[in-house]
Amino acid sequence: MKNLILIALCALVPASALAQREPPARGEQPGVSPAEIQRMFDAYALLQAQERLKISDEQYSQFLARFKALQDVRRKALQERTRIVQALGRLTSGAQADEGQIKDRLKALQELEARSAVEVKKAYDGVDQVLDVRQQAKFRVFEELMERRKLELVTRARQANRPRGGL
Repeated sequence: MKNLILIALCALVPASALAQREPPARGEQPGVSPAEIQRMFDAYALLQAQERLKISDEQYSQFLARFKALQDVRRKALQERTRIVQALGRLTSGAQADEGQIKDRLKALQELEARSAVEVKKAYDGVDQVLDVRQQAKFRVFEELMERRKLELVTRARQANRPRGGL
């Protein structure tokens, strides 16, 4: 549990502080990858969920596994959707687009959206089995709040990375 708290505290470091590091030299990679930031934010969200939903110690282990499963389902669906949309972008950027390939990618996108909706619902059902009705409602509100916070952090990081001065 203490390790989880340390990870979550790392997530509290403002994105602007990360962005204010000196830019890496050419060819070097920055110190914190987007995946690491996502993991830190997930750990922070988990800790916040326990506090905001008032999850008991008995509920916590089940909630942890199911919350992570929900996050994984959504992340995998988003990654696959991004790949398909990028493929559609490549297919439609040329003057002579192959309509058969475009139709294939559109069909794959529709199938993915239908499959992910079912998988997300199943993951939510798993989370809901651990929570009482009041906690379920708080969880939905909490998720919206976490999404807003994540967007704020991304916005602040982008603003901090903008070149200073005029064009």
